[in-house]
Amino acid sequence: MSAENARVVSATPASPVAERLRITEIFHSIQGEADAIGWRTVFVRLTGCPLRCVWCDTEYSFYGGDWHAIDDILAEVARHGVRHVCVTGGEPLSQKRCLILLKKLCDAGYDVSLETSGAIDVAPVDPRVRKVMDLKAPDSGESGRNLWSNLDHLLPHDQIKIVIASRADYEWSRAMLEEHVLAQRCMVLFSPVHGSVQPRDLAEWIIEDKLPVRFQLQLHKLLWDDAAGK
Repeated sequence: MSAENARVVSATPASPVAERLRITEIFHSIQGEADAIGWRTVFVRLTGCPLRCVWCDTEYSFYGGDWHAIDDILAEVARHGVRHVCVTGGEPLSQKRCLILLKKLCDAGYDVSLETSGAIDVAPVDPRVRKVMDLKAPDSGESGRNLWSNLDHLLPHDQIKIVIASRADYEWSRAMLEEHVLAQRCMVLFSPVHGSVQPRDLAEWIIEDKLPVRFQLQLHKLLWDDAAGK
């Protein structure tokens, strides 16, 4: 090949690379949390998370995973014939192309929820998505990572979830509920850490204090005794 021809070849634009995400798993199950509880749902679990909550039950999603084109992810979701899709992790927003996936799922007509840690800016998330955003209580070990400015980007259909591992966590959660008027922003969910707080105790604390929050248990753990947390 002549030098001239070589220059022509090197100047030819490369074929566009498909938009991809690193995926830990895609599975079809029953939604066990938040306001879509009980619905058949496809879960798209993205790989990676910058947080290390001490009670995390999806540590297997921190590493590994496989690259999938976003259009292939949509095709796999469509195969299950569901209306509800939950994009979760890990922390799905740690992959920037997650925003593209969320938009395409909404454009395809799905009821889309996003489970996010509250440590990454949620402002760019498509407003059609129902954000289920954690606030990390002290016993998580990651309460210093709460991005409080995210509260200003929550919509009425979104939800704030606080996972509670102790009475001290509950007291902190009650204080945050008042200080940040959380219940006036959107639905607030209080959930006990499996094996750390008795569900009945948390329910009775909420009743005693007349808190405007929704108590929740993880339905999937009741159905399948799934302490691993899928």
